[in-house]
Amino acid sequence: MGSKGFITAVAVVTVLVLTVGCSSGDDSSAPSTTGVGAGASTAAVALPTSFPAPTGPACTTEAGGSLLVTVECTDPELSSAPYIDVDEQRTTTDPDADVSVEYRYVHGGFTDTDVRFSLYFPAVDDYQGRFFESTYPTISTEDASDETIVFAIANGAYVVSSNNAGGVAASPTLGGYRANAAAAKFSRVIAAELYGADAPVRGYIYGGSGGAYQTLASAENTDGVWQGAVPIVPGVPNSIPSFMSVQVLALRLLADEWPSIVDAMEPGGSGDPYATLDADERAVLEEATRLGHPLRGWWQWETLRGGAFSVVVPAVTGVDGGYVDDFFSLPGYEGSDPEVAAARVQFDTTVAEADGDPTATVTLADAPEGYLQFVDLVVGSGASAGSTIPLVSLDGAQVTLSPDADPEAKAAFQALAPGDSVRIDNSLYLALSYYHRHQVPSADQYGWNQFRGADGQPVPVQRPVLVGEVLSDVFGGKATGQFNGKMIMLSSVLDVQAYPWSADWYRTQATAALGGELEDSFRLWYLDNADHTRPTSVEARAHIVSYDAEVQQALLDLDAWVLDGTPPPASSAHTVSDDTQVALAPTAAERGGIQPVITLTVSAGDDCGADDSAVRVEVGTGDPVAFDLRAEVPPGTGEIVGVEWDFEGTGEFPDGADLDESSTDVDQCETHSYDEPGTYFAVVRVTSQREGDPSARFGLVQNLARVRVVVGGER
Repeated sequence: MGSKGFITAVAVVTVLVLTVGCSSGDDSSAPSTTGVGAGASTAAVALPTSFPAPTGPACTTEAGGSLLVTVECTDPELSSAPYIDVDEQRTTTDPDADVSVEYRYVHGGFTDTDVRFSLYFPAVDDYQGRFFESTYPTISTEDASDETIVFAIANGAYVVSSNNAGGVAASPTLGGYRANAAAAKFSRVIAAELYGADAPVRGYIYGGSGGAYQTLASAENTDGVWQGAVPIVPGVPNSIPSFMSVQVLALRLLADEWPSIVDAMEPGGSGDPYATLDADERAVLEEATRLGHPLRGWWQWETLRGGAFSVVVPAVTGVDGGYVDDFFSLPGYEGSDPEVAAARVQFDTTVAEADGDPTATVTLADAPEGYLQFVDLVVGSGASAGSTIPLVSLDGAQVTLSPDADPEAKAAFQALAPGDSVRIDNSLYLALSYYHRHQVPSADQYGWNQFRGADGQPVPVQRPVLVGEVLSDVFGGKATGQFNGKMIMLSSVLDVQAYPWSADWYRTQATAALGGELEDSFRLWYLDNADHTRPTSVEARAHIVSYDAEVQQALLDLDAWVLDGTPPPASSAHTVSDDTQVALAPTAAERGGIQPVITLTVSAGDDCGADDSAVRVEVGTGDPVAFDLRAEVPPGTGEIVGVEWDFEGTGEFPDGADLDESSTDVDQCETHSYDEPGTYFAVVRVTSQREGDPSARFGLVQNLARVRVVVGGER
């Protein structure tokens, strides 16, 4: 593969899109007023604007081909002198936490490189000897998010944030972990100036999704730069693009069956999502399930689009450019199947109108039909002849450019004019929806073993390269489980982008690498009812909770583990089924982790504890319904500080139930009646906090539970 194809391919890391509010931590003492971090100022210490180039031996390359960065060695590509060009006092507010902080902001970089960094330091009296550094591979700015800054400063930590040398697409060599390591190492120089040469400095790196790849690479390919790591919702090395492609395949082939599949998995459903499917449909759902797509995660099927499936395109075309032609022309690929060929759209027409100045939409002379969720616009004549404009949106004959289009595609679209010949083509996306079958990695990544025959070899024809593992190399190499420092990994049971078994895969690798020492340095906390990202809509809040608070608590627990040996709460007890589905232990004591465990049942009448209490009830309009809640926190994880009810299932949670006092377990009985017939999925959301402080701003760990209430006519 040429360097151009490789650099283009790494842009696909955005497929694991995540905006992690990984600010974090449980800080029960953080006030909700401006001035946190405003103790004895660091302003009295003057910093130079230039520093000598780092000394020490050059960092060496490991057997696996990755550079091992230590505190003592110098990265050969980051050996130039660091500098500071901004040094000032600032204030930042996180409106979600209702906390404002003051800090010293230091900005700089490394001479003659594209690596820049921002450092955010709390006041001397507030500094607790630690720093937090978040990372994400496509971020090309060194500015940390407001929530990251506020959490760290409010918890006595300074913040390190690098620009990934412009992001991994711009700098595959430095963008994976090395720019972050250089910034972290230099931050210790500034910390010594501000807090004293003897002041402790313990560092922790964390990141979600694509940032989890970077975090794992950082933990495995550095020593002493950070003392711990928190990888969040990680994938396996070969996740991209397979986890996206199988979702898209299932969405297309099961389009008419999703309501019944989802209903079966909802509370009070049959529990059998295959009951209404024919043999072909069953096979498709089984395929997605065995690759790891959580069955309960399909609740959002109407809005799923394979994550950032479209971003797979530059990876596959850059690394495996012959795939689409082979898919439709060679035996052994699904493109030769008449049913697949029938789904292929190559619709030729012309531009009838071009609207806007510059062009915002074009109207085709004729409207195409068929599978049109993912299509390219191929231009045959006119000023843009020869251009392929990817992933346009179609509404009948009207075509709109993707908001994520690059400048070249945008220019080609804006140059379209009436009379230009064009083709609507879904060939690439249709072919890619089967790509996971032709990307079978080593057997330890067990979600793909469904594609192996009795001899252990893949049955489908295989491509010459595994795109996912090529991209893993960008972050520092395929994860091995052999990491330095300590680690708390977070994974979501309902993750529909980085499937939940991925974290179990890494645990297995780490067990093999570290053996009996694993418990001394590793925890895996699974989160129930959480997805790849925080809930971004009201509807989503009726199904999932955010994992931001777990990230916060993990960082603080990690530091306590490093500082004084306080072990974090136990890893989550879980099983992985033959169908690659992760199930958590049923009780708080058995499950571990730090999330409250909830049991919610419902019965007709106004008394809880009825013999027929279950997760489904049928009542008449106006009849009372009793909701019986039992919630408990795992041992040593704090107390329950809040209970909220959403009887209508809207995601609004208008009804809070006051607690007399925080407690490790809660039993509540609530009643509600419904005035209108219909089916309601009532929700309860429970919040815990390590210190049992309901006024805390951080570390508010949540879980939820749902039941089905079927309301008929009057009785």
